[in-house]
Amino acid sequence: MVSRVMRFAVLGSGSGGNAAVVECGGLRLMIDAGLSAKQLSLRLQQVGVDPASLDGILLTHEHGDHVRGLKVFLKQNPVPVFTTPATARVVRESGIEGGTWKFFEAGQVFAIGGIAVETFAIQHDAVDPVGFVVGHDTRRLGFLSDAGFVTRSMTERLRGLDGIFVEANYDEGLLEADTKRPWSIKQRISSRHGHLSNGQVTELIRDIAHPALGRVVLGHLSSDCNTPDTILSMLRSCLAELGHGHIGLHCAGQHEPTDWFQF
Repeated sequence: MVSRVMRFAVLGSGSGGNAAVVECGGLRLMIDAGLSAKQLSLRLQQVGVDPASLDGILLTHEHGDHVRGLKVFLKQNPVPVFTTPATARVVRESGIEGGTWKFFEAGQVFAIGGIAVETFAIQHDAVDPVGFVVGHDTRRLGFLSDAGFVTRSMTERLRGLDGIFVEANYDEGLLEADTKRPWSIKQRISSRHGHLSNGQVTELIRDIAHPALGRVVLGHLSSDCNTPDTILSMLRSCLAELGHGHIGLHCAGQHEPTDWFQF
């Protein structure tokens, strides 16, 4: 009998590489492959997943910290890769091949076995970046990685979730005070095609929080322009004000996988 439980774990998240794994309906999907193939395999095994058992890999966009391990990983595990045609073109032109490539357009909903995958366009400096909502039975997980701005259509796609992974890249004050980055880089990070700030993430969660939302996992935190305590404090205050103090909050790190989050 196929389990109705959905669970996910973040294998690693940050500027050094991003990947996560989702399990539901008897299927296993990896989202992005930005760690080395060795680390992808190792961390999958750490959370009890045989890399060869994956049913597919979903790609959000083509940046190296999201596809770095894909070339070698596909040679070892030739699983299907699901992405937009534009992203696939850029990725494959970089020499990444192998596996079976399956295409969708941003905004399309498609099925992988009994799993429904909703896709939506996001704002980022990539060729055709997307976010995902993975659904099975009555459970829905949202996945929003690199994005510079939260549009109304993105917010609507992320309503009614049971869990969400979302980047919280930088704190506005810490980025402004940072002395390592030139002004041009700060402008890129905070632009509408850069990354999400703590304030933007807090407003998104304020908009989509509801009694059945059980877990918010934050990722892609800047190592020197954000801290887990900063964003967690902001979100706890926001959710307490809304009467949603039951929602679990967690920050994923760069160097080790999280535990499984189940709902």
